[in-house]
Amino acid sequence: MSGNLRANIKKGLEVAIVLKQDQRSGKLTQGVVKDILTNSPNHPHGIKVRLESGEVGRVKQIIA
Repeated sequence: MSGNLRANIKKGLEVAIVLKQDQRSGKLTQGVVKDILTNSPNHPHGIKVRLESGEVGRVKQIIA
């Protein structure tokens, strides 16, 4: 599933995000979605979320 569509992202879903400081390297961080921060139905760089760990980034992969 695409991390670019808000409809695919739900609270409690395990995802891989790219943090702001990791955008150049493309390093992914895994975690569970706590909040969805992007209001628009889609975003070309991925929907911005806050993980339960407090980290904020854009969804690149949906794991489960």
